Amino acid sequence: MKIVKTLYFIAAIAILIGAASRLFLPEAYAYIYTSGAALFAVTQFILRPRHTHFAVRRLVVQQQIGALLLVAAGVLMFTMKNNEWMVLMLCGALMELYTAFRIPAEIEKHGSR
Repeated sequence: MKIVKTLYFIAAIAILIGAASRLFLPEAYAYIYTSGAALFAVTQFILRPRHTHFAVRRLVVQQQIGALLLVAAGVLMFTMKNNEWMVLMLCGALMELYTAFRIPAEIEKHGSR
């Protein structure tokens, strides 16, 4: 499990570097971002918290949808030449940000089961 958590953080850093390096590495930014987003989504599906409360399960599904939106943004980087991928990346990032704060709050509120 420690290896999966390490891969999770490496993937998050790759997403940031890939998105930020669009101006500096125009030929490689899509590959960096997409590989990071794919690894991020896989590790998020592996590390998802198992909980019996409905609100936590709903938030986990939203988090997984956010990860898939990040991967879809990476696919759009290759298929569309304009900046349409930024909309999916923004939606995915907002879903990830929201669930990153709400899941621990709901688990604390309802106890770990």
